[in-house]
Amino acid sequence: MADLENPGDEKQAQRRLFADNGHTTDRGYVVTVPVRWSDMDVFQHINHARMVTLLEEARIPWLFYDDKPTAPMRKGCLVADLHVKYQGQIRHDESPITVTMFVEKLRAVDFTVGYEVRPHGAAPDSKPAVVASTQLVSFDIDTQRPRRMPPEEKAYLQSFLREPGQSAK
Repeated sequence: MADLENPGDEKQAQRRLFADNGHTTDRGYVVTVPVRWSDMDVFQHINHARMVTLLEEARIPWLFYDDKPTAPMRKGCLVADLHVKYQGQIRHDESPITVTMFVEKLRAVDFTVGYEVRPHGAAPDSKPAVVASTQLVSFDIDTQRPRRMPPEEKAYLQSFLREPGQSAK
């Protein structure tokens, strides 16, 4: 584990235990996520249900950290739809996986995140082993209704928008 600037900061320690803080590239937002022993199946591949969890963990530093305009969504953001397609295998020993995320569709209350997952060391322009998408809905827990995203949230998400059929740059 990386040394922490403030060892007493438990919140920072938790962030660094499961993923890096990620960074923006011309392809989207890229995060490396370690694969745990418990994430693999009997064939030493990442288990399907665990892949969905790893995708969720990759979203956290991109959308929900305090310094992100979309951080208020921590109070309410629902998964409305999820698709995962396996184009290759990822084995436990190919950890950490690299997850590139981008926005496929953006509307007033929801957006669709696209994912490209590659094993450790794979070239950023190589064919992803996993492609996925998640439709997320900004949600107001108090009213139990979808919440319109304010301009700063939409502008942040817009900066990661890929048009349909647009391949990574």
